[in-house]
Amino acid sequence: ACVDIDSRQAWLIDDGEVVRGPVPVSTGGEGRETPRGAFSVEWKNKNHRSAEFNGAPMPFAVFFAAGGIAFHEGNLHTPSAGCVRMSYD
Repeated sequence: ACVDIDSRQAWLIDDGEVVRGPVPVSTGGEGRETPRGAFSVEWKNKNHRSAEFNGAPMPFAVFFAAGGIAFHEGNLHTPSAGCVRMSYD
């Protein structure tokens, strides 16, 4: 996956070719910015709930950075706590 934080868009890339996207995303807000760089998938959880935010749902979570940072389904209209949120589609 590739994320452009400044334009709030993401793409899914397979073998160098874009296979999905761009799609709109929401990223981290001030003081809780989404980390920049190259990462690998650490683990996945389809029905994850946040331990940090009182069990808030993080559907289809794909964790990629320290501190519980993940791609997951969520609100696109507000900043996240560092995660990359996408719509269900």
